[in-house]
Amino acid sequence: MGTAEVELAEPTMLGWLSDYGLDVEYVRSSGNTLFAKQADGSEKPVLDFAGGYGSVLLGHNNPELVELARELLADGTPIHAQFSRHPYANRLANELNAVLHREFGVSEPYYAVFANSGAEAVEAAVKHAELDRGHRVRAVVEAVGSAVAAARAAVDGGALVDEEAYREFGVASGDFGALADRLVALAGEAASRRPVFLALEGGFHGKLVGSTQLTHNPGYREPFSALARPTRFVALNRPESVREVLEPERVWLREPVVVDGVVRLTDRELPVVTAFLLEPVQGEGGIREVEAEFAKEIGAACEEAGVPVVVDEVQSGMGRCGAFFASSQIGLRGDYYALSKSLGGGIAKAAVMLVRGKHYRGDFELVHSSTFAKDSFSCTVALRALALMEADGGRAYRVAAERGQRLAGVLESIRADHPDLVLEVRGRGLMLGLELRDQSGSANAAVAGQAAAGMLGYAVAGYLLREHAIRLFPTASATSTLRFEPSLHVSDEEIARLENGLRDVMAVLGDPVRGLV
Repeated sequence: MGTAEVELAEPTMLGWLSDYGLDVEYVRSSGNTLFAKQADGSEKPVLDFAGGYGSVLLGHNNPELVELARELLADGTPIHAQFSRHPYANRLANELNAVLHREFGVSEPYYAVFANSGAEAVEAAVKHAELDRGHRVRAVVEAVGSAVAAARAAVDGGALVDEEAYREFGVASGDFGALADRLVALAGEAASRRPVFLALEGGFHGKLVGSTQLTHNPGYREPFSALARPTRFVALNRPESVREVLEPERVWLREPVVVDGVVRLTDRELPVVTAFLLEPVQGEGGIREVEAEFAKEIGAACEEAGVPVVVDEVQSGMGRCGAFFASSQIGLRGDYYALSKSLGGGIAKAAVMLVRGKHYRGDFELVHSSTFAKDSFSCTVALRALALMEADGGRAYRVAAERGQRLAGVLESIRADHPDLVLEVRGRGLMLGLELRDQSGSANAAVAGQAAAGMLGYAVAGYLLREHAIRLFPTASATSTLRFEPSLHVSDEEIARLENGLRDVMAVLGDPVRGLV
């Protein structure tokens, strides 16, 4: 007792935050405001445009959700009642299905597997897709085996064999037994191939062992490459790149068929690509939207190849982009969805993976589970958060779109006034990004140094926090892009404060002497 604490909770990160003046302790939050503890013990209000990286669409400590949480805890809601009936989870799954059916105009059910975080929901989707692929691989191998057996019987009964089949495999003419054995052996060998995943350049799907290998940023991926699953990355918004990457990964087996008394060989595809993962609006990759034409090609190519599409809506979904599913705005229906962040209303750690009925494998429930998922507290809070979004005919989505348009207009005006400093404003709804031009050649040595180190976005964040009490951050894999993900309650006054702070940043960037840090 009385001994000074040793910094053991990620001290390297804390030291880095300290370098940029971001090592602030927040002691309270409400709406769009975080309250920072000052040296004298007082609280300083900070306007929050980071928004929990997209987790607080409904605002920090939404009063209705806080009251519900109090009631649930006071009533002793069962948080740890695993391996039992969970009607609240089933209710949430049904409500999410209702929204999905409305936005995509479909009726097929999507089954729910619950999780605690977005990365875990992505992992569940990937695991389920691989389980499904394994089932389909075995079915194909068995079908080839059955076709070979049927062809053997036909040949024994006097059927002829197309001579081209013997030549294709270098088997002596008339030795159908050797040809049949070769077809079965090749099917077995192909079935043992490692699966391949497709994902988008610039995509981010989490930092767990599996999901980090689906994330494009090599800084997150390569240190763990020994644990890697093979992933092929597709260029964003270049429709022709989808098939350029997908086609070389497709594998075809040769299967005998008997037509008019003659045995010939035909193709049967073996599933090798487990899934195609994407975010409708890339978050950490720099707030980049998937275009509708590109989404259409992904859907068509994957449908043709039998490759399921995993749509990561962890950051873009739950209303942030002006609809519950941002993918519905570009006409892309996923076979899997990963949802989290604002699903818990900024109160509960809630996440869910939804899988389309035609792909669902019930045995997945026996090989995947999560101790803290599907509990009464998080599901009930998520149900209320969803109800708040859906209230008044989905007013929250309309507000997110309108507030986003207002914010985007301000960001565009800054870009127009400073084209030498701002490259582009991107995004949709309340998921926006402002990309700074490369400043490594700036006349301001301090600015040039930060830019060359890839840290200018963090220097800007520190400056805005220190000088304007505004909290925002760059995107993790594109640090020259500042992100803006406030709650839907963001006011004109708060947007004006942000504009004032950003215009001050532009003045600093254009000044040969002033520094940000």
